[in-house]
Amino acid sequence: MEKKLLVYSEKNGMRADLFLAKAAPEHSRSFYQKLFGSGNVLVNGNVCRPGRKLEEGDRIEISFEAPADTSLTAVPMPLDIIYEDGSLMVINKPAGLVVHPAAGHRNDTLVNGLLAHSEDIAEVGEAERPGIVHRLDKDTSGLLCVAKTEAALHSLSGQIARREMHRRYTAVLIGDPAFERATVDAPIGRSPSDRQKQAVIKDTEKYSSRPAVTHIRILERYRLFALAECVLDTGRTHQIRVHASFIGHPVLGDALYGGIRKKPVFPSGKAGEKEFAALTDGLGRQLLHASGLSFRHPVTGEPLSFEAPLPEEFRAVVDFLRKEFLRG
Repeated sequence: MEKKLLVYSEKNGMRADLFLAKAAPEHSRSFYQKLFGSGNVLVNGNVCRPGRKLEEGDRIEISFEAPADTSLTAVPMPLDIIYEDGSLMVINKPAGLVVHPAAGHRNDTLVNGLLAHSEDIAEVGEAERPGIVHRLDKDTSGLLCVAKTEAALHSLSGQIARREMHRRYTAVLIGDPAFERATVDAPIGRSPSDRQKQAVIKDTEKYSSRPAVTHIRILERYRLFALAECVLDTGRTHQIRVHASFIGHPVLGDALYGGIRKKPVFPSGKAGEKEFAALTDGLGRQLLHASGLSFRHPVTGEPLSFEAPLPEEFRAVVDFLRKEFLRG
């Protein structure tokens, strides 16, 4: 355990977290904020909050474990950049690409590629996910916003919090939903029975959860599948996948949440079965794609709107379902 003692000597009352980030810049402000939360920052011997205004002569003591090496490696990789300026980028992420480093993925993530493309994001936001405004699951494709400045990150994150950034997804759902439009308003938290999964939490007093709202609109109906538009009010981990499974219509190809089902009977018989198997058995992803993204530019305030077409493997499945099952 490392300890450090600092004495505040300025006349103006600076916030404690800002002072630490300035006086001991070897660690980030977010690092120090976590120390406040764990009670490892004392001012004159007392636990304090990060927003406390310091007074001349205050003695600030911090205790912490030396952080592990979190340095990230820039790794050149092809990026499908839809838009870029000095404040932000909009990326069309392929399925199979992890957004930021985590266990098992240290140097093969989108963040590694972004660092190779633009050094600007290295100091923006959290050390492990620099520049990332919002995330997509590894096997979800589509539009993702990246901030290149702290000011842009603050603005874009605020738009998400105020529900001013609009994120639209396209999904193939299993089954024939009994609605044209539906709003799923069900809190999500870590599954009590499987720590690898998220789940709708019914007993919110016993288990931790956060509010989650997804709007679903059916675009096309097939015999045992449906093409749907999903719009997020909130952005919980695996939100669309969890909500789709919760209402009994999981996303096709989603092995974690029930999207692998017995193959249906096809009007074209064995030929249809073989074609469907060829398209889906080796898919390795859920058919969920972030197809639309709109927000206001963090500097100019200009409305920006972006669209990303369905990836080839996604489009091939949809074309097959249309051919086999499309009905009014």
